[in-house]
Amino acid sequence: MRIAIVTESFLPSLNGVTTSVCRVLDHLRARGHEAIVVAPSPAPREYHGFPVRGVTSVPVRQFQVGLPTPEIEAILADFAPDVVHVASPFFLGARGLVAARDLGIPAVAIYQTDMAAYVLQHGGAAGRPAARATWRYLRWVHSLAHLNLAPSSAALADLRRNGVADTGLWGRGVDTALFHPGWRDDAGCRALRRSLAPRGETIVGYVGRLAPEKELDRLRPLLDLPGVRIAITGDGPSRAALRSLMPGATFLGRREGDDLARAYAACDVFVHTGTHETFGQTLQEGAATGLPIVAPRRGGPIDLVDHGRTGLLFDPDDPADLRRCIESLTVAEDAWERRAVMGEAALQKVSGRSWQRLVDDLIGHYRALAHVPVG
Repeated sequence: MRIAIVTESFLPSLNGVTTSVCRVLDHLRARGHEAIVVAPSPAPREYHGFPVRGVTSVPVRQFQVGLPTPEIEAILADFAPDVVHVASPFFLGARGLVAARDLGIPAVAIYQTDMAAYVLQHGGAAGRPAARATWRYLRWVHSLAHLNLAPSSAALADLRRNGVADTGLWGRGVDTALFHPGWRDDAGCRALRRSLAPRGETIVGYVGRLAPEKELDRLRPLLDLPGVRIAITGDGPSRAALRSLMPGATFLGRREGDDLARAYAACDVFVHTGTHETFGQTLQEGAATGLPIVAPRRGGPIDLVDHGRTGLLFDPDDPADLRRCIESLTVAEDAWERRAVMGEAALQKVSGRSWQRLVDDLIGHYRALAHVPVG
């Protein structure tokens, strides 16, 4: 098959949208399919042999936003794909969907970013009407697709509640070849752990973008827990403010590949704080490393964390509940045993979520829309 992927984010930006697009491309290549990527500039000229076409973009909060220019239609017409895959459509993706419709090409839209929630969170007094307007716009965008796939039951419910039709569930895989408990025996990981916890403290780690929507200020009450160190991996527009807010935390910066895997494995507990996640890929990566997961009882984490078995879900409306959850896994008498049992259960829960299986499911959707037989 020939697949055109129009994505709101791509390399060199690192986030959940970029990661999922790259993993899809990896497995499309392994299966012998042809693909092209349309992404905001700056972008690499190719990815694993697939051409990448960077289109005009503008920076917004350290994030490149692709502009819906006419060049997208020309790219799709020239490539003549069997199906158009649009990742987290908003501006660039909307133009991609319009182009696909005008060219008579079936399109799959992947809902991945809760833009309405972000608008509500940052919109002040105008937040609620702006969020409603955002959903009206998103409803129109997704009406252009033949199929709209959400990554979690909560995200799927959001789409349906806001009038988006032709919906389905498509989760995310996890790279268990990269993220696994074996990293704990790595010399670099052991050295990192010694630097983070020189007196054998329990390390609670966060991995992800440092931005207001991640609500990392929720970690501040954890800083005075006895025998606990907070390690934050990632970068973003909130880095300076968070350093000022939490001088007792250690900020490891942006990490990739093996260094990222070491950052997970150096921790004892993985914590996530954002309440607007449609999925939560870093939760899966932490689980694949054998860590108990603590996350809000809202959005994507509800599907990913079995409360009391693979981790704990805290009530985001109770300011003290996150601290109680972390205390039970760090300073309680049976904390070590609880972490070990939950970490093993978390590892088992994600062991079957390979990207190979998830991309096979996605290719099945492509074939059904394009009426391409298996062969």
